[in-house]
Amino acid sequence: MGIFSFIKDAGAKIFGVGKTSAQEAAESAADKAVKLVNAVEALDFGVKDLDIVVDGDTATVYGEAADQATREKVVLVVGNTEGIASVDDRMTTAVQEPEAQFHTVVKGDSLSKIAKTYYGNAMKYPVIFEANKPMLTDPDKIYPGQVLRIPNLD
Repeated sequence: MGIFSFIKDAGAKIFGVGKTSAQEAAESAADKAVKLVNAVEALDFGVKDLDIVVDGDTATVYGEAADQATREKVVLVVGNTEGIASVDDRMTTAVQEPEAQFHTVVKGDSLSKIAKTYYGNAMKYPVIFEANKPMLTDPDKIYPGQVLRIPNLD
């Protein structure tokens, strides 16, 4: 899929949790990669041969996802992590499917507003919510800087 940009200072904080700023800064790229792999594996996406390499604020993701939706969700989990500014997606999929669009949430956005923009119908917000599970647990809990999958309507 390529390289995706994210907002480095937005997202889930999985690096340096419970550490001072100095300890957090000293956390190695290998430690960050392990934490990212653990975060993805905790969501039980079932990616074969998952590997993540962190170099500065860029994460490169390898492995085979069962489908395009899973591949995109892995990219979003990694990219929506505080401290990651870009994700280089080197994953493959077992089944080829069209890619979804991505939307970066801005202040004032809601899933219904985003659905209106992409689908012309605010009531299609559950499609976006479902496409971003399990990263989203509530349709009202999105934040500026978060990147969401906007799947194609069939």
